[in-house]
Amino acid sequence: MSTIKGENRLARETSPYLRQHAHNPVDWYPWGDEAQQRARTEDRPIFLSIGYSSCHWCHVMERESFEDAGIAALMNERFVNIKVDREERPDLDEIYMAATQMLTGQGGWPNSVFLTPDLKPFFAGTYFPPASRGGRPGFADVLRAVSEAYGSKKDDVKRMADEVAGQIARLSEMAPSNQVMTIALLNRAFGELAGRFDNAEGGFGGAPKFPHSMDVSFLLRYHRRTRNPEALRMAVLSLEKMARGGMCDQVGGGFHRYSVDAKWLVPHFEKMLYDNALLARVYLEAAQAVGPLPVSASLPAGGAASAAFFKEVARDTLEWVLREMTSPYGGFYSSLDADSEGGEGTYYVWTRQEIAEVLGRQEAGLFCDVYGVLEGGNFENGRSVLHLEESLAQVASALGMEGGDLRLRMASARARLMRARDRRVRPGRDEKILADWNGLMISALAFAARVLDEPRYAEGARRAARLVLDRMVRDGRLLHSLTEGQARHPAHLTDHAFLLAAFLDLYEATFDPAWIVEARAMAARLVDRFWDDRGGGFFFTASDHEVLIARTREGSDGAVPAGASVAALALPRLHALTGDEALRAKAETTLRLYRDRVERFPSAFGMMLCAVDQHLEGVRSIVLASRRDDPGLRAFLQALRDAYEPNALLALADPVAAEASSLLAGKHPVGGRAAAYVCQGGTCRAPVVSPSDLTIGSRGPLGSLP
Repeated sequence: MSTIKGENRLARETSPYLRQHAHNPVDWYPWGDEAQQRARTEDRPIFLSIGYSSCHWCHVMERESFEDAGIAALMNERFVNIKVDREERPDLDEIYMAATQMLTGQGGWPNSVFLTPDLKPFFAGTYFPPASRGGRPGFADVLRAVSEAYGSKKDDVKRMADEVAGQIARLSEMAPSNQVMTIALLNRAFGELAGRFDNAEGGFGGAPKFPHSMDVSFLLRYHRRTRNPEALRMAVLSLEKMARGGMCDQVGGGFHRYSVDAKWLVPHFEKMLYDNALLARVYLEAAQAVGPLPVSASLPAGGAASAAFFKEVARDTLEWVLREMTSPYGGFYSSLDADSEGGEGTYYVWTRQEIAEVLGRQEAGLFCDVYGVLEGGNFENGRSVLHLEESLAQVASALGMEGGDLRLRMASARARLMRARDRRVRPGRDEKILADWNGLMISALAFAARVLDEPRYAEGARRAARLVLDRMVRDGRLLHSLTEGQARHPAHLTDHAFLLAAFLDLYEATFDPAWIVEARAMAARLVDRFWDDRGGGFFFTASDHEVLIARTREGSDGAVPAGASVAALALPRLHALTGDEALRAKAETTLRLYRDRVERFPSAFGMMLCAVDQHLEGVRSIVLASRRDDPGLRAFLQALRDAYEPNALLALADPVAAEASSLLAGKHPVGGRAAAYVCQGGTCRAPVVSPSDLTIGSRGPLGSLP
């Protein structure tokens, strides 16, 4: 480190989060050999701080402690201090968050972990205030206590560290179950989710309340399978309440990270790429699921729950991504900070006076009434988070207005407020391009291109996929992070699995057989580098990855779906296209590996449950045989656009594609007309030439109720 006021080693890093700490008086190291060698040579404990750039409490701890000269001096004197961006190094985050949860019973960021020189954790916490308050110990006191314990009770510390490291390693010791997977597993999962469901406000549990996109996707699948109206009600109520609440950016589109209250009113204002990818997709799935249904008690009475409403929410979310989160070269940035101008949410909240200055007093009065802007505010400093207590249709009815007129007026008002908001100081943007999160957004855009018939979304997905393949693959190996043109850090299971799924989604959106080729190549990398040849299943890190204290697996969902679950969904889809039986077998082994854990803790495995649902039904391929310009092809695509068929794979048989997929060989138009073949397990039914005759499985005509 140069001087207390100078730059430390983090100034040389590409991560925006690490560079935010480059002027701290703390003698920070990035993760690597230099820091570890110093800790071993000097026999010093390591203080490991893991966070990310849009994390509010990470900023608070930096401001209170890491910029404090006295605390920094204590850190520098007694510890080797390492800063890690969890988004760049999810492998480290996975290990040391598990340690924090074992040591404290809870987790979160910033993750503050103390390690022995051999990188084993022995004490941990999350946010520490500089001095003791609110039942939390002060960080300065923690530093002294940990340092003294390491110096005077080193044997005890090392025993504790060995025990924790051993427990983390044992988490990966698994064997496939011999029990058959049945619908009973799904029934049990639904029962647990129903027991935790908030029947008034949607979502699961109390405050803070997270979106749980994977669980909502499972509920939609479960309703499709069982026609249990409660499953659909739970999914729809959750999505409607989130979309009307402050969790959703009512002016600019997109969703914030989570709600600090149970009513989805006041969010934690950071915006994450992965949340918006997952939510955009699940809103479109819900649009398909509710689209063909009659008005019934299965939907929230009088709510906004309709296919059109859910499509609008998804479209607003994706438009925000294309407008504000897209690199000029393709690819999507990681996040927006919660803070701007020194306060959380400042960019997003309003007073009645500010709205009147933009809209004029009369229109502002209506807008404030509709969006819950109170005279005294519902947030800090007399400001309000915009939200809808009722749907626009309900408000229009109460005011004696035409619903369409109110909708147009509110859309105009929101557009004017967005232009005014653009003049405010924007929250910081983390411009890392991460392979796995981009995979999620590529999938969302590709799916939206099909459901919404929007070619711009397919093009956005295609450009991002090309950026990853052109700029984030080196010597045949995928890299995890791209910042300022520099690709760094070996890719993990989630990078490979999410991109495999994304390439398959891109194929379905474009029918470009090049994406089948890319999917096969990605699957080969996935299996070659992450598959456990001894016990089956996937590790989170590759076989040639840096040696850490444990080689972990992940099957339960976190902020993003588990990579193993996404692989278990994607590999059978690729098998359907290619006939490669080994792919389907590996997916089944993965499900059997986690079966017992899913049975014990079903609500932690939302995406795995989706994969179980697919496994029980099997992938059904819908092969359309047609010229690309045939109106009959468009008629089939229109019918499929609004059909909720999550276990179906869509393909186009034309002369070019037949070389990329064995599934497509021998499929031809019938009598010169576009035809659809439904295939499963190597067998295809007789082709049909009318969308009204197209059936999936035994459930009757496409989109119909049984």
